[in-house]
This record gives sequence, structure tokens and C-alpha cells, in this order.
Amino acid sequence: MNKVTIIATVVAASLSIRGHGQSRYTHDRVYTANQISNTVSVVDPSKNRFLGEIVLGQPFPNILSPLYKGESLVHGLRYLPQQKLLAVVSIGSNSVTFISTETNKVLGKVYVGRSPHEPTFTPDSKQVWISVRGEAYVSVIDVSNMKEVKQVPVADGPGMIAFAPDGNEAYICSSFSAEVDVVNCNSYEIVKRIPVVSPFSPNIFTSPDGKLIALTHKDVGKVTVISTGNREVLRVINTGPITNHVIFANVNKRLLMFVTVGGENKVKVFDVAENFNQINTITVGTLPHGLWASPDGEIVYVGLEYADQVQSIDTKTMVANPPIQIGQSPQALVYAENAVTESRNTLNLSPPFNPEASQIVTLHGIDKSERGYGRLVVRSIGLTDMVEQIFTSLQAGNSYTLSVTNSDRAPFTNYFAINSFTADVNGKYNGQSTGLIKKLTTTGATCIYRHIILTNNRNGKVVMIDDLPAANK
Repeated sequence: MNKVTIIATVVAASLSIRGHGQSRYTHDRVYTANQISNTVSVVDPSKNRFLGEIVLGQPFPNILSPLYKGESLVHGLRYLPQQKLLAVVSIGSNSVTFISTETNKVLGKVYVGRSPHEPTFTPDSKQVWISVRGEAYVSVIDVSNMKEVKQVPVADGPGMIAFAPDGNEAYICSSFSAEVDVVNCNSYEIVKRIPVVSPFSPNIFTSPDGKLIALTHKDVGKVTVISTGNREVLRVINTGPITNHVIFANVNKRLLMFVTVGGENKVKVFDVAENFNQINTITVGTLPHGLWASPDGEIVYVGLEYADQVQSIDTKTMVANPPIQIGQSPQALVYAENAVTESRNTLNLSPPFNPEASQIVTLHGIDKSERGYGRLVVRSIGLTDMVEQIFTSLQAGNSYTLSVTNSDRAPFTNYFAINSFTADVNGKYNGQSTGLIKKLTTTGATCIYRHIILTNNRNGKVVMIDDLPAANK
């Protein structure tokens, strides 16, 4: 064996060892923006393992202090691979924080208008556009010097931005206006307003080939697909209650569309080439929100808003893997390819702050005539609890009271109110309140509350309850 052959053999053996010893996802990361803990969680997809938190602020109720300086309501997220850079939007502190994925350190911060929602980098990587949902404009930030350089007027309440791959046009959905604005990225002028089926569109995404734009309608449970060729609505698809985020991914040479349906704890999959025929439904954890696919399309990661977890889906089998615990209330999620040079990098990461596990409570109609459905998450925030609430299929415009009771059966007396609210025109409610819940158990000597109930304020009738024993129905 000559010298050249020996060297070639050694190199081949080395590459073989690396190939078997390291997953192709080793240098990738998955990030979630967590709006209750005010952190960014970092996950290693090669091992499906939580690595730690990038701390941007303190969890509730610390943010209520007049001396609080951290970020609040960490919510939006996007990754710039050319610079290994994260842009993180915090709704409550009106800020965009730039973070190095190599060091997990904050590199800079830009303050924008009221209640920004999501960031999106331009295809040329030079700018990041921020949808300022509490205003009627998009903030344009120069990435190189991290300064706002332009405010682009759009419809009231811009939700998010999706760019055509050539960077010439931006498609901007709205949270308060039933339209998508198409903006010329050179003149910054609106060149078309596309009417859509509802005024609340929190998420928008471009297909890999740039031919399609999909946006979610959280309030009515639909996804609208727009053709970028003629800037017209191509399809409106019924997806289900609390439709949160949508993505496209090439899977086994097929372009698929994935949608998180929070009200059903499902990820639904549609085949684009087959006229968006639904081909799969994947059950995941509680209240799926953000999602993103790996570049090869073999993994889709989903953030579980109420469970404080992320869950990966194997797209070969369309089966969800066991979830892993992360920060509190993940919202946006991104899959970041080649985010770190050193695969074992955990620089500047902190363990999660989660003093007590959250309690998830489901409410159903108290009898067959009641179609209502509710889901709560009870989170400890010091001496009290935060109770996040989602209700569907209620009477539109009707007033309700959410309460606790120590009764096992009707008339469910001796209760106190957690929250009172009015259902919207679609019979839905989404909100939060605080209260001294602490004990949600129906057994044991320390039992304080037996059930959580929902009362129709119009007639005083209890219409929903959690886990009512069958004998008492």
C-alpha cells in the first residue's frame, strides 16, 4: 500500500467515524420565544434535547414593577443564517433584541412602536422588517447598524411579513384589517390590497419556490393561500379552531403545508399538488402554536403554548415524538440550520425558571345540549396564579363567569369568580386573569376546590365544568 493510499484510507475512516458519531443536525438549533418566562429556549435537534434558556427578562409578576428593565412578553422570532443572528420581538417592551447564536449573547436592541409582533429578514439579509401591531406601519431596521431606517404605512394592526424570494415584494397580513397588503420593497408603497376572510391573521409564510403565500386566520379557523403570480387568493381552507401558524416544507419531493390547530391539539398536513387535500392529522401536546421544518423536511418542530414544551414530528412516519420541557408559553419557533460552530456549545445559557409545573384544565359542556369547550393553563406566579383561558362554541356576545367551586354536584354553590368575560361574535374568548387557585384536586384532606365551572350570566346556569363524574351528569 503506497503513501497516498494510506492517507486516503485514514481520511475516509475519519469521515466515516464523524458521519456515524454525529447527526447531520449537530450544528443546528431550535429556538422558541417564551412570553411568560420572557426567555428564548434553545434545543439541540440532533439529540432532541433542551440545552437552556437565553434570559431576556423576568417571569410574571416581576414585570409589573416600575423599576423593571428587562424584556416583557417575548413573542416573535426569526433567524438570519448568514450572520448566525436571532431577532427577538418583545411585545410588552416594544423592542427587537439581536442575539448571536454562537455565544447566546445580546448584541443590540432597537425600540420600535407600540406592541410589535413578528420580525422577518429580507432575502438579501440587509434589513429586518417588524410588524408593529399596535400601530399602522412596519418598522424597517438596518441589520448592520441595528437602527430603524424607515416606517412603511400599511393597514391598521400589521401581523407579520412574508417576502417573495427575489425580495421585490412584501406580503403583510393584519390583526385588525381583513386584507393583505402587497408592498413594493423599493418604493415602500402598497401596490395591492388583497381582501381576505377575516381581520385577524397573526402568521404568514412563503413557499420555498415563492409561488405561494399562506396566512392563518386564528379567529375563524382558516388558512388563505395567495398566488404570488397574480396576487389573488387561490384557496381558503377550513383548518379548525385557533389556527395558529402555517409553514411549507418539501417532504419526499412533495410540497406540503403544515398547520397548527390549537383548539384541537393537532398539526394538520395538506398536499399542495393535490389541490391542498388534507393527507394527515398529527396529535400533539396542548395548544400547538409556532412550528418550523428542518431544511431537509424530515423534522417539524412544534411549540406547545400551554404545556411549556416543544415536540418534534418525524415527517417520514408523520408521528410526533415525546415532548421536551422548555420555558413558559412558547410562541414563535424557528429551526436554525448551522447555528453553532461548536456542537457542544451551551455558552451563556441558563436552566429554565419553572418553580411549579403548570396545570392544564379542560372544560366540557355540562350536558349534551351544551357545545362549549374550554381550556385553561394555571401557572404559579409567586403567591398567586395566572390563569390563561381559551373558550369556543359559546353564545356570541353573551357574558360568562369562570369560577371555582367546592361542590361535587349541582347547584355548585360556594364558589368565587376567577374571571368574567363576553364571548366575541364567533362565540370565542381568549384571555387571562389572576387568582388564588393553587389547589385543583378533588381528593385528599387538603382539598380546597372541587371543580372549575363556567356560568352563563344571562340565566345563571352552569354550562361547563371540568371532569364532572359521569354519575352526576
